[in-house]
Amino acid sequence: MLDPLSAVTDAFTSFLFGKVETTRLPVRTSTGQAQAVYLPTAAPGLGDSGVIIGREVYSGKGYIYDPFQLYGQQLPAPHWLVLGESGNGKSALEKTYVLRQLRFRDRQVVVLDAQGEDGVGEWNLIAQQLGITPIRLDPTAALNGGIRLNPLDPAITTTGQLALLRTIIEVATGRGLDERAGFALKVAHAYVNDTILDRQPVLTDIVEQLRHPEAESAESMNVDIDDVRAWGLDVALVLDRLVDGDLRGMFDGPTTAGIDLDAPLIVFDLSHIDRNSIAMPILMAIVGVWLEHTWIRPDRKKRIFLVEEAWHIINSPFVAQLFQRLLKFGRRLGLSFVAVVHHLSDVVDGAAAKEAAAILKMASTRTIYAQKADEARATGRVLGLPRWAVEIIPTLTPGIAVWDVNGNVQVVKHLITDAERPLVYTDRAMTEDGAFAREASAEAAAAERAAAARNADYADAPYGSPAAPPSESTVA
Repeated sequence: MLDPLSAVTDAFTSFLFGKVETTRLPVRTSTGQAQAVYLPTAAPGLGDSGVIIGREVYSGKGYIYDPFQLYGQQLPAPHWLVLGESGNGKSALEKTYVLRQLRFRDRQVVVLDAQGEDGVGEWNLIAQQLGITPIRLDPTAALNGGIRLNPLDPAITTTGQLALLRTIIEVATGRGLDERAGFALKVAHAYVNDTILDRQPVLTDIVEQLRHPEAESAESMNVDIDDVRAWGLDVALVLDRLVDGDLRGMFDGPTTAGIDLDAPLIVFDLSHIDRNSIAMPILMAIVGVWLEHTWIRPDRKKRIFLVEEAWHIINSPFVAQLFQRLLKFGRRLGLSFVAVVHHLSDVVDGAAAKEAAAILKMASTRTIYAQKADEARATGRVLGLPRWAVEIIPTLTPGIAVWDVNGNVQVVKHLITDAERPLVYTDRAMTEDGAFAREASAEAAAAERAAAARNADYADAPYGSPAAPPSESTVA
């Protein structure tokens, strides 16, 4: 029972406020209720299987990502698009991601390195650390016994060879191959493959046959031999660039023997090619098709194909069509394609908008570093990012990015360990990303110590060493 004073107090309160005050009960809650109240800590993660990228900015949780582990459960495709202005940490992310993936024995990586300084590609230092010699495609060096890749390599199917020849011509001319020119090319290619049996056919053979077609080829289609020669003349002039022009030496001979396609890391150094010239998309098309037929095999390895300056692929309808096939087959053969692009709007608004959209659709993972506000809005529209993510992109500092993994959107800070830093930051990267490196230093050191505590033997093993890696369910 209430004492008289309490009764009077309740009556007075009821008269003034129309209600009776009650004693407040102690607050009790469950973990689930607490997570519902504090949403940043309740956001679902990507699991604990894969490699550490860094930590989520809002919750502080570790951010772990692996397309091979997520594929089929949280990812419809294992492909990845990385976007952002220079100097915000894209290069550091790519390199640490590859180094951490290579800790697993069943991982293999190919990099098309289109950037570099002092005569070498940006990945040269990492290749040296792993004891690997980059495959340097250089027209000058090729003339003196350098690396050659043959578009007519017998390892490539005849259908693949013809598709590649058509793409080279279409990229160089900027238009599709008409029926008559396509017929002349098909006839020349068939004749070369049928008659040259004692060696690898080369582009010089195709050019020669286009200039001097066989009479039987014309007769089979009931056309005049002079017509066939005229139809193939423009095609011969384009291919002649690979034989006697500015790209001479890289593709006009048998494939160089001894290219190690079983190494954990394969680096194609394209830094000696003008990245703004028509040679770059041609080069990427040839390398991509050559790899499709010589590198990707139905074994148990998980493969990563990382392309710097990937707008040369996405922005060309002809090269994009070749890579679309590669990406489709890649899902069945354990291939994750990583495309690194600076500005998405320049790609989707160009001549290859349809092809670009198809490739972007296959990339279920998108990582966006800082961009200007108008570029961020354009990127958000194309990728379907939530409004809050679009608004935060222009405010991101170096090393922090918006990650969209099939609709799971987080803001993630990339962390770099002390062991990785000397390999990740080149002289230029130190200039561009110096603030990022300093900012990440303390956290990176802590992450390295934690990794060593979990698995001392594994954490101390050098990159590329045969030391036994952790199991698939262990964080690398």
